[in-house]
Amino acid sequence: MMKMVSIILHRFIVLCLLILCSVLLPSSASAVALQWDFSRGAKDWEGTNGMWQVKNGVYQVLKGGVDHSVVGEEGWENYTIEAKVRIDKGNWAGIVFRAIDENHYYTYLLNTQLGIMQLHRYKPLPPNTVDLGWGAKERLEDRIRPVGNIEIANGKWFDMKVEVEGDIFKLYLNNMLQKEHSNHRYKTGKVGVWAVQTAASFDDFTVSGKNIALAVDPNRKLTTTWGRIKNHR
Repeated sequence: MMKMVSIILHRFIVLCLLILCSVLLPSSASAVALQWDFSRGAKDWEGTNGMWQVKNGVYQVLKGGVDHSVVGEEGWENYTIEAKVRIDKGNWAGIVFRAIDENHYYTYLLNTQLGIMQLHRYKPLPPNTVDLGWGAKERLEDRIRPVGNIEIANGKWFDMKVEVEGDIFKLYLNNMLQKEHSNHRYKTGKVGVWAVQTAASFDDFTVSGKNIALAVDPNRKLTTTWGRIKNHR
């Protein structure tokens, strides 16, 4: 009888340990966050258009045409992007998501000219069309008015957040939900920052979600940094 009780107790302890390990140990599919504070440059980033630079730990684009810089993998599907965005000169800058290549991507942007936000889907120009520097885009929503006491203006840092889950996108500004949208065109893609005919600054860029990881080239070190969050005023 005592032997049977001992066996049952042993099995119970083993089961409890297995349950505890499954709770405490991270799963390979659990959410992962990658963050860049740009204090060590932006070597993982690919500026597909425009003149990009890191100055005083801030990622910047000089005024040009339709400029964007991306990071990540084309297979990334669902994620949350957070970044600080400041429009220094000009009127339009924001966050890129689901970027398949330089012609296929979405962007949520700030428009300081009108004090609003916008959602655009970029796509290739039609055949035999002259590119005037703006590219081709579908205006999914052109007048997202700020929720809360937020003034979208030049020279101010804004905390932008974009949640991407399936065909649903959510835009936050300064931790306040601004708008939710749905679009099914692009299912996966890289993330990044964007500006058009605008000088803009970006900092403390974070992307988090399941299976978020960068492919590492064995010939170089991964330059992603888990840096400090700067205090922008």
